[in-house]
Amino acid sequence: MEHLYPVMLDVTGKRVLIVGAGPVSFSKAKGLVAAGANVTVVSPEFIAEFDGLSVTRVVRTFEVGDLVGTWLVITATNNPDVQQQIYEDGERLGVWVNAADEPARCAFILPAVHRDGPIVVSVSTSGSAPAFAGWLRDRAAAAMPKNVVALARQLRAERDAIHAEGRTTEGLNWRKRIEELTANPEPPPNNAMVKMRSSR
Repeated sequence: MEHLYPVMLDVTGKRVLIVGAGPVSFSKAKGLVAAGANVTVVSPEFIAEFDGLSVTRVVRTFEVGDLVGTWLVITATNNPDVQQQIYEDGERLGVWVNAADEPARCAFILPAVHRDGPIVVSVSTSGSAPAFAGWLRDRAAAAMPKNVVALARQLRAERDAIHAEGRTTEGLNWRKRIEELTANPEPPPNNAMVKMRSSR
């Protein structure tokens, strides 16, 4: 699986199914809830951490009907037969399935992720070495400027101001502007339009 296509998904309001309710499932559910997904968890048993998480619990084993109306599925059951069944059912129904720690049963891979405000750093080894992906993610996160969130918001404000004038931001020299901002971490807030016009 070395030629995967990376995407960032908007799961706001989308129904996501998680099969299994152990520590791995809890970690996935927590991230999905934070991203705004409508999460349903199916499992005969739930670890205590789920008590404080806003998910719909279905206390039983998986049934094929659970996939109906589902946008994404994550499975972490420690049962290869169940994992395979869910993957095959997902393929048949056109539902993306991710089986934890089983790349062969995945329609998509979950990368190692670092979040800081609007900044998301994700690293994947295409499922071949998840621990290495986590190590690389931490290295990348440590290398980012300390004021990276403020920089991102400054650039967003500048981009929005240009759009408000009815102009496109395509073709502007954003790389030059980013280098200016990173060289001067606290630029005057009203210099955005002058800077970007001069970079056209």
